Amino acid sequence: MLQNIRDNSQGWIAKTIIGLMVVLMALFGVDQIFQSVSNSQDAAEVNGEAISLNALAQAADMQRRQLQQQLGNQFDESMINEKLLRDSALNGLIERQLLLQGAADSGFALSEVALDQVILQEPAFQVDGKFNADRFDMVIRQAGYTRQQIRDRLRADMLVMQLQAGVAGSSFVTDAEIAEFARLEKQTRDFAILTVKASTEGITVSDADINTFYDQHAAEFLSPEQVQLEYVELKKADFFDQVEVSAEELQSQYQKEIAGLAEQRQAAHILIEVDDKVTDEQARQKLVDIQQRLTNGADFSALAKEFSADPGSANSGGDLGYAGPGVYDPAFEEALYALKPGEVSAPVRSAYGWHLIKLLGVQAADIPSFDSLKEKLTKDLKAEKVEQRFVEVSKELEDSAFESADLTQPAQELGLDIKLSELFGREGGPGLAANRQVLLAAFSEELLENAANSQLIELDADTVVVVRVKVHNKPEQLPVESVASVIRDQLLTQRAAAAAVQKGEQLLAALREGKTLADSSATDQTWAVVEAASRNQENVAPEVLQAVFRMPKPGAEDKPSFSGIATRNGDFTLIRLNGVNEPQATAFSDEDRATYRRFLSSRSGQQDFAAYRRQLQEHAEIERF
Repeated sequence: MLQNIRDNSQGWIAKTIIGLMVVLMALFGVDQIFQSVSNSQDAAEVNGEAISLNALAQAADMQRRQLQQQLGNQFDESMINEKLLRDSALNGLIERQLLLQGAADSGFALSEVALDQVILQEPAFQVDGKFNADRFDMVIRQAGYTRQQIRDRLRADMLVMQLQAGVAGSSFVTDAEIAEFARLEKQTRDFAILTVKASTEGITVSDADINTFYDQHAAEFLSPEQVQLEYVELKKADFFDQVEVSAEELQSQYQKEIAGLAEQRQAAHILIEVDDKVTDEQARQKLVDIQQRLTNGADFSALAKEFSADPGSANSGGDLGYAGPGVYDPAFEEALYALKPGEVSAPVRSAYGWHLIKLLGVQAADIPSFDSLKEKLTKDLKAEKVEQRFVEVSKELEDSAFESADLTQPAQELGLDIKLSELFGREGGPGLAANRQVLLAAFSEELLENAANSQLIELDADTVVVVRVKVHNKPEQLPVESVASVIRDQLLTQRAAAAAVQKGEQLLAALREGKTLADSSATDQTWAVVEAASRNQENVAPEVLQAVFRMPKPGAEDKPSFSGIATRNGDFTLIRLNGVNEPQATAFSDEDRATYRRFLSSRSGQQDFAAYRRQLQEHAEIERF
C-alpha cells in the first residue's frame, strides 16, 4: 500500500495538489490550512478557549428537558426548532465562558473543600436532612452528569455567582437619588375624570352594512372544523393483577435493599492548605504543633475555629456532619474509619492539604426487617414487571395498529375496548382532546385524508393510546342570516366607541382652549374628583392612573392640565389634573429609606452586571464553527 502511494505521488494529479498546498501554505500558513481539522470537535472558541460539540449537545439536551418539564403534557417534540435550540444553547455557553474568564481575571476562586461543603449541604442530595451518596448519584445521573462533571458545573456556577455578587455588590446609590425616588414614589395628585360613554343609542346598522361586513370578512364566518375519534387505550394499572412475585424474588430484592445501608460517621477536621505561601512540610508541621496542643488539653473545636482553612466547617468547630462511605477523599476516609469515637488522627494528607480528623460519633445502619419491607418490596417488584409488560404490550399495539386498516384487529388481539371521543375542534377539548399529541394526530393529513391509525401516543407516563378519525366535519360557510346578530353587535360596538372618541377629543380640545363643559353640548355630565391619589390608588382604572402620573404639572392652581384616553371598554375618559402634592421630608421613615436604598441598589447592581456582560462580549474574540 505504501508503495502504491509512492508510485501515485509521481503523477500529474498529485503534483497539482502538492502545488496548491504549497501556495496555500505560503499565503495563509499551515495553521489556517488545518484549522478545520483541529476545530472539528469544537462548537465555538471564546478568547482562545474552546467550547466542545459535546458540551453544546449536553446544553441543548438540558434545555429540551427543561421545556419538557415546564410544558408537561403540552410538550411537543415536533415543535422544537433544532437550529434555534442549538443557537440558544451555544449563546448560553459562550456567555458562561465569558463570565468564567471574567471571574478568573478578577481573582475569584473556589477551593475543593468549599465545593465539598456546597455538595454536602445541597438539599437535593440529602435524605432526612443528611447527605446521602446514593441520592447524590441518582440525582446527577438523572440530570445526565458524572460526579466530576457535576463538580465542574457547580464550581462554575459558584464562580459566576461570586462574580455577579462582586459586580452588583459594588453598585451604590446616592442619598440624592434615594430622596428623588422617594419623592416621586410618595407624590400624590389631585385630579378629576369625566367619562364619555360609548353608547349605542341613536346608532343604526343597516342590513346593507351587515352584508358588506360579511362579504369583507367571509373567512371569519365558517362552521368549526371538528373530528370525532375512536381509540384504544392501554393503562399500566391494568397490568398489576396480571403479574406475580415469588418468595425467592422478594428475598433477593430484600438483600439488595439492605446492602446499600451503611453506618454514618460524624467527622470534624482541622485543615491546613498547601499553596504558594505554605509548603507541604510547613503545613504538616503546623498540624503536628496543633496536635501537641490537643495532647496538652486544648479543645479541638476551638483550635478548628482558630486554624482551619475550611470556611464551611471552621465556624462550627470543624464539624462536617454525618456522612457515609464514598463522600470524602480516600485518604481522609481511610483515616476516619480507623478511628474510635473521640479519637483524633495523626496528620493526614489529602488532595486539599493536611488534616487532623476527629471522630465525633457513629450512627449504625438501621436495617429494617423483611416483614416491615415486604409490602414495599412486593409493590416495587410488581412495578418492575408491570413496566416491562406494559412496554411489551405497547409495542404489540403499535405494530398491530400499523398493520391494520382500523382498530378492530388491535382491539381483538389485545382484548381492548374501542372507545369514542366527543366531537372537538383544533382548539381541543376535555379529556382525550386536551392532549396536544392527540390534537396533532387527529388533524394530521395521514389521519384525515388517508384514514390511517395513529402512532402510539403517550397521554402520560402510565397511559398510551392509538386513535383514528371516525367523523370529520369540514368547515362550511355559515349563511349571513345565522351570524347577522353577531355582526350587528360588533358594528354597534365599533361605531359607539368611535363616536365616544370623536366626542371626547372635541371636548378635550375645547377644555384646552379654556372653555368649560357648560360651553359644550355635554352639560349633563359632571367631573368625578379624586384627591391625593397615589400611584397605586384603588378604585381608579390602572390605565387612567398611569395617564394621570404622566401628565405635566399644572402651570398654576387655577389652570389645570387636561388629557384624555380611549379605554379598553370603548369609552373615552377626560382627565383634569388639578395639582401635584409633594411629600414632606417627615413622610419618609428610616425604614422607608432603607427599603428604597435596597431596591435602587439591587436595580443598579443588575444594570451594572448587564453592562459588564455586554462589555465582555464587545471586547471578546468569539468564533462559531
